[in-house]
Amino acid sequence: MAGEPLIQRTGTPENPIRIAVLFSGSGTGMNALFQHQENESCIHKTVLSITNKSDAGGILFANERDIPVEIETIDPTLTKQVRRIEQERRIMKHIEQYDVELIVLSGYMRILSEDFVSMYYPKIINIHPSLLPAFPGADVHSDVLSSQVRVSGCTVHVVDSGMDSGTILGQCRVPVFTEDSRASLAKRVQIEEHRLYPEIIDLICSGHEVVLDD
Repeated sequence: MAGEPLIQRTGTPENPIRIAVLFSGSGTGMNALFQHQENESCIHKTVLSITNKSDAGGILFANERDIPVEIETIDPTLTKQVRRIEQERRIMKHIEQYDVELIVLSGYMRILSEDFVSMYYPKIINIHPSLLPAFPGADVHSDVLSSQVRVSGCTVHVVDSGMDSGTILGQCRVPVFTEDSRASLAKRVQIEEHRLYPEIIDLICSGHEVVLDD
């Protein structure tokens, strides 16, 4: 089956693919991407960062590089369904304003609505701390340790309307040791996340063809 690029143009250092990063926490993965983009030959650039947490640690990393940060929190006065739609509409306005070509989720701890995903599919990608399709969802490392499997890892995938179910773009395996704690396993996986994610983004922005899952 023939594939096609996720983005309809190829980035160059002079005209890089414009990326928005959505994050909720410390932003260490986002910072690893920023560091990767400091390479003069990089063909993508983060032009916008968006968080749903006003105290997210990653705000500092964006500020250090003068990357615009938009803080779009949830309005608790609205019903659960309405507040998600209302928040995503605000996010969409920023994405359009900055002419974003690829949306990168980096520790963004909210499930995107089907409407949001369908608007930008397949130009939303995520990194998940397991070897999908095994161990989707939250608290992955605890689930891995409870299962007593000996290998875990991380997966970069296209975001679709399911739970961590989109087309897999790349994976990295990490050993699980009998003496591992949740923290030690998470740290080992995170090292590989910070390496793998920028590599896959490089491929996407260079026109690498992908066969999307039906």
